[in-house]
Amino acid sequence: MPTPAPPRTTDELYEALRENDRRPYGRPRTVTAEELVDAAERFEEPVPLVHALLELQEAYTYGSEPRKSPVVFARLLTLFDERPGLFDDRLRHTLFWRFKWVANALLALPEVPLTGLRQWLTEMRDRYEKAGLGLQPYYGQAYQLAAHLGEDTTAAYELWAGRTRTPLSDCEACETCERARHHLAAGDDERALAVWEPVLAGQESCQEEPARSVSYALLPLLRTGRADRARALHLAGYRGCRRNPSMAGEVGRHLEFCALTGNEARGLELLAENRALFDEVDSPRDLLDFLTGVEVLLSRVDHLGHGELPAAGYAGRAWTVAALRAEIRGRADDLAARFDTRNGTSAHADRRRARLDREPLLDALELTLRPRALDDLAPTAPPAAPAPRTRPDLPEPLPELILRARELDERGDPDARTCWTRLRALATAPGYTHPDDPAVGPLARLRADLLADEANRAGDRDDFAVAAALHEEAAGLYEDAGRPGEAAVCRGCAELATAELPAPDPATKTAALTAAHAALVRLHEENPGLAPHLEARLLRLRATVLGLRLQTSGSRGHVAPVLAEAELLLDFAGRHGIAAQVSGGLLLRASAHALAGDLPAAVAETDALLARLRAAGPAWHLPRTLGLRGRLRLGLGDPEAAHTDLTEALRLAADRSDDAVGTARLHGDLAEACMHLGRPDEALRHLTRSAELDLRGGSRTDAFRTYSNAARLSLDLGRVEDCIALLDSLLAEPDVAAGEMDDRLVAQLRLTRARALHTGDDLKAATAEFAALAAESAGWDDDPGSHAMIAAETAVLLGESGEFDRARKAVDQAIAAHAREPRYEQLSGCLRELARLQAQQEGAEGLSGARAFLSDAARIADEARAAGYEAHGRPLDAALAYEHGRVDAYAGAYEEALTALERALGLLGEPEPGEPGRAGEWAECVRLAGAVEGVYLERTDSALARLDAAVARLTALGQEEHTEPLTVLAARLRDER
Repeated sequence: MPTPAPPRTTDELYEALRENDRRPYGRPRTVTAEELVDAAERFEEPVPLVHALLELQEAYTYGSEPRKSPVVFARLLTLFDERPGLFDDRLRHTLFWRFKWVANALLALPEVPLTGLRQWLTEMRDRYEKAGLGLQPYYGQAYQLAAHLGEDTTAAYELWAGRTRTPLSDCEACETCERARHHLAAGDDERALAVWEPVLAGQESCQEEPARSVSYALLPLLRTGRADRARALHLAGYRGCRRNPSMAGEVGRHLEFCALTGNEARGLELLAENRALFDEVDSPRDLLDFLTGVEVLLSRVDHLGHGELPAAGYAGRAWTVAALRAEIRGRADDLAARFDTRNGTSAHADRRRARLDREPLLDALELTLRPRALDDLAPTAPPAAPAPRTRPDLPEPLPELILRARELDERGDPDARTCWTRLRALATAPGYTHPDDPAVGPLARLRADLLADEANRAGDRDDFAVAAALHEEAAGLYEDAGRPGEAAVCRGCAELATAELPAPDPATKTAALTAAHAALVRLHEENPGLAPHLEARLLRLRATVLGLRLQTSGSRGHVAPVLAEAELLLDFAGRHGIAAQVSGGLLLRASAHALAGDLPAAVAETDALLARLRAAGPAWHLPRTLGLRGRLRLGLGDPEAAHTDLTEALRLAADRSDDAVGTARLHGDLAEACMHLGRPDEALRHLTRSAELDLRGGSRTDAFRTYSNAARLSLDLGRVEDCIALLDSLLAEPDVAAGEMDDRLVAQLRLTRARALHTGDDLKAATAEFAALAAESAGWDDDPGSHAMIAAETAVLLGESGEFDRARKAVDQAIAAHAREPRYEQLSGCLRELARLQAQQEGAEGLSGARAFLSDAARIADEARAAGYEAHGRPLDAALAYEHGRVDAYAGAYEEALTALERALGLLGEPEPGEPGRAGEWAECVRLAGAVEGVYLERTDSALARLDAAVARLTALGQEEHTEPLTVLAARLRDER
């Protein structure tokens, strides 16, 4: 963003240039660079102007504004010609390096004539020769021009690649990419990939690599059967170029990769994320590359029959896939023609045609933990009416369909929902005519049926306010249709939904449920003579509301009323042969035992119910009952049996609608069983499946919570890029972007993403996200502890970047929040880590700052001791003493370091049998003390005595795995003596 005021001194100017250098490339950074050039021109000293112009050229180059970069360079070249003494060795190196930038900028502009390109290369060669510089960089640019023109590049390649590199040659990673692309153009995928391997493996990198190489290597990897490698590199490589105007071409190749691997839906998501590139990319060459990749994707989507899907395109209008495809085709064809006209070849049109003619390389390649199909992106009906599974036995004539739906609903068969979904589509279609059939009844009754079904779906996704309102509306329509019994049941459902609305505390919720039960009893009494299936439903509601009360309160006194109501239901349903309500009552009874803590009794109930269901049905209750027994067995510590039950439940649920049998819950419970069994990868699959089912069913909050768990698990498994890709997809959801999702849940997603970025060594991006979260969480007055944790993590990342002044401010925020809601262990660990980082990075100069962090940690330890807090890991005092030793050692204060380490050893105490964790901590403390004493203080005998005694102690305890670092150090000391 623009600087608030022009720099008044050259020192302020240099500081502003450093600050701008930390910003991402784009218009804000470029505008600031322009302002700083204006400011530099006001100083009499010209050197600051040179620095400002270099910053501006960099901003133009990496902000995809190639038309402006040569203009700035011309000013720099003039300054160099007029006053070469202004340029020290570093500035002179930078100036000659950027001849290549200008060559690339001119190449990207079709309005620059071919003679102009060749003249610039001649200028570069002459300047290099005059300066006594090697010509390999010049021949590199000559090769790139030949490749751009589509000429035979054999000679140009040999003149460049056969020469010895010079200090002004492109970096190893960039030159590797050019060599590999040369072989790729020749059709030799294997050789190209062999050349690329050091870059793809991360052994060579720069600002644009390996992201650029990855984008070109994706299709060769697929063509040579390396799909898993392509998948992994797509995830990492895309993150390196997303939303970056100077890497628009790379983004286009990732979109092409999605289109050719059956991931068209992901491609459209990534296109939406990069929508700004349509307007931000000012480089015609990059824009052509980007648009061609976009067109490959859109052509594939259109070919699959989804041309009417919405697509993110140029600002100012809403686009469909087909319309955007047509628009892009015209623009890209024009760009290719302009380049070919300038170049006198057909190379760009030919390359474009070759990309557009490619056939898919794989039918399906699962790229992310959230695989999606194009159907998932289509505009859908409201969440209350998800698309039904196909039922071959579904009657089509309207009267029969209505009667069939009511029959299934009366029996409690979940397949009724499929019928109601079909009926909703028919009844809301233009021109609907209601059957004139007494058996069907009036339209008001059908409308009431559909509202009741919609209300039940809203309740399933915990949208209780909507459920209550819909039930009340349905009750009124039932009254109008002369169906008072159904109206009474709907009013009972409305009572239950209202009682389930969120409450400020459990006591309030318990009171609401108690009142709802009383209202249901009155409703039952006020409606005598109900049809048996309707009366059974009211009894079920009465038992359910008391079950929810028990779940909320956990009171032993609330167990007996649930069991009593369940008995009433069982007696009534048994007398009238209502099988679904009998099994429902038995499920309630089993759940009550479970809530009361009597898990064996609950399992016995489910065993009996399962035997009954297998013998007499109804079959649709088997999945839910098996799911309950699976959860009970998890509670009893038998995950293997739980896994068996839950797997069978999912198998039986496969033929029924997901929401009718709670398939999402089954997947979630199975994930928990898998974790207990040490199968985290299997657990991850079930978590993501559970989340996607909740999302499709409209339970977005539940879905995002489950996805959050999946993201954390994937991070724990070391699947960093999977974690980031999943979170990027979730955070791009429209309701998240619009701020409509729960802000704390979104913050948790962002926090996990920031941690994943840190784990993936993207320190800059991680620090930016943590800093943003720390600023936002400062306003969480109801949760200062979370702010303390986030601010502390932010401070550590700033410390890793060497920004200790900013780290100090962040940790002060954490300390202030900790005073309101203590986080002793987390904050102590943060302060100790900051002290270590500062001493390690700055040595003696950083000692005072490091000790200030340790002083704060000492106060935290004192507070914890006074509060009776016991750390889960090392005792805070011992950890603090050890860190004092490390900090002093890094700073060269070896006597103080040894004193601190001996204090730490005293606080830790020698390990005892059965304490492997403490043995490791103690051994590390002994090792550091021995190093300080023997290596730096040169008290070899004392150090060896210490180390030998520790090795003997650990050996006697059977902890030989901790002795190796001690024996290695002892051997070194003996050798040196």
